[in-house]
Amino acid sequence: MSETPVRRIRRTARIVLLDPVDRVLLFRYTAEGFPPFWIMPGGECDPGEDYPQAARRELLEETGIVAEPLAIEIVKQAEYVYDGEPVRSIEHFFHHRTPVARIDTSRHTELEREVMQEHRWFAAGELHDWAETIYPTDIAQLIRRALEHETRPAV
Repeated sequence: MSETPVRRIRRTARIVLLDPVDRVLLFRYTAEGFPPFWIMPGGECDPGEDYPQAARRELLEETGIVAEPLAIEIVKQAEYVYDGEPVRSIEHFFHHRTPVARIDTSRHTELEREVMQEHRWFAAGELHDWAETIYPTDIAQLIRRALEHETRPAV
């Protein structure tokens, strides 16, 4: 009988980053031992950091954009191996629309420079049949939710 690995909780903030024409920014990950995949900006919360703080920091570090991403009230959980460690990720999703498509990757960590060497803006129609996996697999739903969230009147 095999034991289930103990998984560390990995609190993660992800940002649905849209440009002026509703394209979403994704980074291509090419980590050793895994087929390449695409994912939106974001990452793990630092110790003592809440999800909104992590979303702001990750957006700045990965794109150079200074902003206050808005929560879109979607939380997902996933189990996977991250850098050799089994984790249970709790991902909170945020949204931001940027007026420019230029991305500054100069703040990437050494690991990010190694595994995130490519990024691109995807139109909605490109996501469904892209040749490589895009995470999360229901990204179109997250984009729709972000767009709906944008049109809600402030309370």
